[in-house]
Amino acid sequence: MNVNWTGVYPAVTTQFKEDFSIDHESNSRMLDELINDGVHGIIVCGTVGENCSLSAEEKRSVMEVAVKTVNGRVPVLSGVAETTTALAQQYAKDAEQIGIDGLMVLPGMVYRSTEDEAIYHYQQVASSTGLPIMIYNNPITYGVDVSIEGMKVLAETPNIVSVKEATEDTRRITELFREFGDRYVVFGGVDDIALESLMLGATGWISGLTNVFPKESVAIFKLASEGRYAEAREIWRWFLPLLRLDTIPTLVQCIKFAEQLAGRGSERVRAPRLPLKGEQRAYVERLYREAIENRPSL
Repeated sequence: MNVNWTGVYPAVTTQFKEDFSIDHESNSRMLDELINDGVHGIIVCGTVGENCSLSAEEKRSVMEVAVKTVNGRVPVLSGVAETTTALAQQYAKDAEQIGIDGLMVLPGMVYRSTEDEAIYHYQQVASSTGLPIMIYNNPITYGVDVSIEGMKVLAETPNIVSVKEATEDTRRITELFREFGDRYVVFGGVDDIALESLMLGATGWISGLTNVFPKESVAIFKLASEGRYAEAREIWRWFLPLLRLDTIPTLVQCIKFAEQLAGRGSERVRAPRLPLKGEQRAYVERLYREAIENRPSL
């Protein structure tokens, strides 16, 4: 199964109203702005989209609105973050009916799987749908690493076509290409090593901070894809302090607060997450203000 997944795919936030119900109007506006700013794809219901804080019905409504808003302009993928394999399979079936273009599948939530269990989970989700599947390999957050040997097993499933590589070890990208060639579409999945990942051959970048500075993110990808690394580095060095916010436990709050500062969204999050306060809030605001003051010309 071939897919045309390449470029910068923001993992978008889910916007909430004052009563913490989903603000679909704001979500649609945000998606339009990102596409107009040049992003190459959209991922809804990922970690940044607070997947695990949404009800089953809400997740499906977010997908429906995204598919309608994007209207085929770029691929729309959805995160699959369920507590059991059966629920993940049903989610995949519903996403296919809604018209989602592909799925970014996480291991089972809450329970920390072994590698064998994670592989089984991915296989079963893939078997329940005809959609192309991206494996989200993030051992730091989810406690299980699908190794190169594990990826060999998953390569036997035709619609498992991609991997979001978030081990924070850029050597894994080279290992994937050495072992599999172009069998998998490889995305860099950690914001603060995205340029290194692109330089090593990753065909895309799944990003949280792209929600705040999409044009700069797209410029970095374009320059890297053209081998213009010196120019890409100039933007990258400016962007890096903000990109590091994607790697800490409060990444969702940090990204949403930065979106609010940029006039692109609201910082509202659902409990148990709480908005930033005190020193951490001041730190994010300082990073954002410094970025605006020193914003590079594109």
